[in-house]
Amino acid sequence: MVSSAPGMRGESSVEALRAVSQRRVPLAMSIEGGGPEKARVICGFLGCDARPFNPLLATLPRVIHLRARPADDVLRSLVELAVIESAQPRPGGDCALSRLSELLFVEVVRRYVAQLPPGGVGWFAGLRDENVGRALQKLHQRPTHDWSLEGLAKECGLSRSVLAERFAHLVGVPPIQYLAKWRIQLAASLLRSGKSSLAEIADQVGYGSEAALSRAFKRQVGIAPALYRRAESA
Repeated sequence: MVSSAPGMRGESSVEALRAVSQRRVPLAMSIEGGGPEKARVICGFLGCDARPFNPLLATLPRVIHLRARPADDVLRSLVELAVIESAQPRPGGDCALSRLSELLFVEVVRRYVAQLPPGGVGWFAGLRDENVGRALQKLHQRPTHDWSLEGLAKECGLSRSVLAERFAHLVGVPPIQYLAKWRIQLAASLLRSGKSSLAEIADQVGYGSEAALSRAFKRQVGIAPALYRRAESA
């Protein structure tokens, strides 16, 4: 239920909800209230792999409220374009909507991060830190590399102790532990897709063998990769 003030309740229109449910997302609804103006609600959906480790989703709040900008509002333009694509199906529309959803999400996250106060901790704080952000970037760009703390620190232009302390303070875990969690997230996504063998997945996420992947996966997730794949495909 959406209202302009706490405690207010309006009459539900089942027919209106049934009508819009037949349309593609994102979709636009106009809601009449007690005043002369109507509220326009845009509804959409973007799916992400949340389990077993998604630092971005884990850091975001459940609700993000962004105020409209008076001019040059990229977010408004993206929303309006998405609604047009949804209401007027054209060849390539599904591809356009998929990319627009991703751009909307990126823009929302950018604005949320820009509003965060300085001096905080967390994944976003790590990204904003020049040195920790560089380390995160390298781990995400090359997760299959045989990283060591010394090697990562050298590429970031820091000592091992400084990187380890700064990274753990901001992100919450040491760099190599973070890498292990991220590799398992990548492995879980590949397992859900069902297209690669365990040996192939082990090679794609930086583990030398199927046995090494199985040990690491069970340690992080609690079950073996094969059982995880069967559970997710059921």
